[in-house]
Amino acid sequence: MAGTINRDDIAAVRERAPIEEIIGQHVALKSAGVGTLKGLCPFHDERTPSFNVRPAAGRWHCFGCGEGGDVIEFVMRLDGLPFAEAVEYLAERAGVQLRYEAGGSAKREGTSGQRKRLLEAHRVAAAYFAEQLASPEARIGRDFLRERGFDRAAAEMFGVGYAPQGWSHLSDHLKSSGFTIDELRASGLVSEGAKGVYDRFRGRLVWPIRDVTGEVIGFGARRLHEDDQGPKYLNTPETALYKKAQVLYGLDLAKSAIRTERTAVVVEGYTDVMACHLAGITNAVATCGTAFGTDHVKVVRRLMGDTGGPQTKIGESGAKVVFTFDGDEAGQNAALKSFQLDQQFLAQTFVAVDPDGKDPCDLRQDGGDEAVRALLDRRVPLFEFVIRTSLSSHDLETAEGRVAALRAAAPVVGGIKDRALQPEYARRLAGWLGMDVDAVTRAVKDAGRARQGSSHEPPAATGAIPVDPAVASARPNPRDPVVRAEAMSLGVLLQSPREVASDPLGAQVIADLDAAAYTVPQYRAVYEAIQATGVPGSVGSDWANDVAEQAGPTLAVVVSELAVTPLPHDRPDALGHWGATVLARVLDLSITRRIGDLRGRMQRAGAGTEEGQAAFAEIIRLETARRSLREP
Repeated sequence: MAGTINRDDIAAVRERAPIEEIIGQHVALKSAGVGTLKGLCPFHDERTPSFNVRPAAGRWHCFGCGEGGDVIEFVMRLDGLPFAEAVEYLAERAGVQLRYEAGGSAKREGTSGQRKRLLEAHRVAAAYFAEQLASPEARIGRDFLRERGFDRAAAEMFGVGYAPQGWSHLSDHLKSSGFTIDELRASGLVSEGAKGVYDRFRGRLVWPIRDVTGEVIGFGARRLHEDDQGPKYLNTPETALYKKAQVLYGLDLAKSAIRTERTAVVVEGYTDVMACHLAGITNAVATCGTAFGTDHVKVVRRLMGDTGGPQTKIGESGAKVVFTFDGDEAGQNAALKSFQLDQQFLAQTFVAVDPDGKDPCDLRQDGGDEAVRALLDRRVPLFEFVIRTSLSSHDLETAEGRVAALRAAAPVVGGIKDRALQPEYARRLAGWLGMDVDAVTRAVKDAGRARQGSSHEPPAATGAIPVDPAVASARPNPRDPVVRAEAMSLGVLLQSPREVASDPLGAQVIADLDAAAYTVPQYRAVYEAIQATGVPGSVGSDWANDVAEQAGPTLAVVVSELAVTPLPHDRPDALGHWGATVLARVLDLSITRRIGDLRGRMQRAGAGTEEGQAAFAEIIRLETARRSLREP
């Protein structure tokens, strides 16, 4: 078991993976004031930049869509990676050696290094295959591509290569590059027989399969020669890098379009992905040697942002998934299996099937790019396709056949995500069956109740953050001067803690300020997180991220927003005192409110009473404290 990553190593990754460089590879960032960068948000479509990065704080936040976090969370959201994989990806780039912990025992040494070696072996193999495609022997592969409408530029775009015939061409090349036999075995690039290892892919056209970050983790190979007794398509076996149930071919090329358009197109083969992308459908992906399954759903959902909010209903997230299948029986079976996964999406699901049974590659050959785009335009809701498919397997000319068809189709209609559509499709089903509408509607309702009884609530959206109602309900009004003052003071503490703490006024205010000074519930909770994290004057380089972790997932986005909001101050030499006056303003407002409360208490208690005298004494103390804040 790998265990959890050492916390100090995670902090080292944040520190040594510059957030502005990582984000800058995906977002064009421009200066937006002292210490702040701004660009177009990669997580939603916008024309005016609202995506802010604060390198000194190590945080980013989009004021348009509300997303925010640290460099690790940026990679998680951008590439759809789990936390540990995002850390490992950044650690490799930053040169941080990770340590793993599980129950107090460290992870076996060498695992991280082995991953790097396997990735390097795949990079070398991909380059070798691509080079071999130009060889005389590979003419059969070039002909295969040309006959399907793919020229040299298309082959280069997708990294298509050729594995030469013979037993050890790739193995010899990798060994000459410094890789050991054990590394070759672990990579899945070789097979092993009685006489030792030999190339797994031989005499085949080869597609590199990349993970979401663009690293080659495996290959898919197509049979070309008649004497090849192997399967038509041969993939890399399960390895430490390659998990076919989690891999989608073309995801590295499609992730940007999937994220921007919030739509994923799932096709059946490598050439179908190529045809779609070349036709302008750049959000197309395909499974690799296995059916579309639960793990694929998770990958697609993360990229589309198919999570919604706490109140988002199934089918209302705005995301879409379009499946394309052949029109044959295998394609229908694939559609039926995909429908079983339908409830795991908040997205609306569709299916696009050519009436002549052609796949996207065939359509592009015969009708060009427009034919591929037309296929997607003809998509129909997945449930409608499944209904019609279930009806086609019954003899609707007989009463028995119609009843059997109703029993098969009613649960499909009863399971439609958009409840407003159910009555309409119940009427359509009655028409297709030639049965009474009321009878079909009753059958649909009964099937729907049975479905709810067996499955209870639909699965919650993965990635949805549980929100504390008390915090979520207190929506700060940005026009309120008190709200602005509280927000700016927290921005000062998150962005310039050392400078403020080194100023005499700042040190005084920090000592006297408490969470009760904040009237906005979110801001009060953030200040409590600041207090729990440490003393602003002695913070580490990962201060803002430490505060966000202390605040918890509900408030992490609020911390990000405060940590990247530009401060209206452009004199670094006077930043500390200016920040101190901002904090003093919050403390002054708090003292003023407390004095008002005490005056009311003194009036209610009456003059000369012990309670009234105590309130008066406290008022005098607070007035003195307030004057000291206001003195220049």
